[in-house]
Amino acid sequence: MLATSCSSSGSEDDKDPSAEDTPSNPPAATAPGTPGTPSATGAPSTPATPSAPSTPTATGTPSAPAPSSAPGTPGGSTPAQQPAGARWQPTPGLAWQWQLGGGVDQSVDVPVYDIDGFENDASVVASLHAKGRKVICYINAGSWENFRPDSATFAKALQGSDTGWKGEKWFDIRKINELRPLMAARFDMCRSKGFDAIEPDTIEAYNQNSGFPLTGDDQIRYNRMLAELAHERGLAIGLKNDLDQIPALINDFDFAVNEECSQFDECDRVAPFVRAGKAVFHVEYKVDTDQFCAKAKSLGFSSMQKKLELNAWRKPC
Repeated sequence: MLATSCSSSGSEDDKDPSAEDTPSNPPAATAPGTPGTPSATGAPSTPATPSAPSTPTATGTPSAPAPSSAPGTPGGSTPAQQPAGARWQPTPGLAWQWQLGGGVDQSVDVPVYDIDGFENDASVVASLHAKGRKVICYINAGSWENFRPDSATFAKALQGSDTGWKGEKWFDIRKINELRPLMAARFDMCRSKGFDAIEPDTIEAYNQNSGFPLTGDDQIRYNRMLAELAHERGLAIGLKNDLDQIPALINDFDFAVNEECSQFDECDRVAPFVRAGKAVFHVEYKVDTDQFCAKAKSLGFSSMQKKLELNAWRKPC
């Protein structure tokens, strides 16, 4: 899934599964900011035990989680813990590029890139690092996609209603014990490629027509599990949309990724991240920059206009 509406009403008006991912030439980018400082907080006090790291194939596809012989370990051995404060903490105001469609245009002069974890190999991440960029790994953590190379590892029982995007179905996030090792394998892939952080998509199934009787508590448990998996691997993680649960989850996540809060007049609800010293990476699709940039800047957001297909084009504030 490339993008979801951030409206608390769960609107799916912006979905356009047929949009083509053909990059256009981006406009002149803003000057880069200063990369964020490491977080002062360590991993959560009661981390879940993830699966054993999977071995990427030549295309970077994670293998199915390996069975564990260690007692009490649901999917494999625990990865080496990063020391407290070691992971990246994106600070408010960092300029960013978000590109999920087409080959990554590395010429955009910003300190943060958010790119697809499956479709880009370690060499792309290394090249961006050589340019002084931090790199976020986009992973769908809340719905099954039939076009992903690990799609066969997700049982039919985990798949619910269509999300509105072709080939995607909501996960039954109540089944954390089944989903944890599968998400751990994806996060291991991001770590093995050298990414600095995770952007987990579609993590507000509880207020959608998922096909399952999901509650807000189910979503909080699942999202916290994702944060634990990321932090155990020394990776930062962003809360994608899910505005209603920001008060409950702000301490678990290192930054926010928001779509269309200006269009739906909801940006004040994301502002607690900035007050906590954490970046808000924000995009609008239908609203032009002259209609949202003034307020976005006043809130300390990292904002730009993008096309829904999320190719290389960007119009930053």
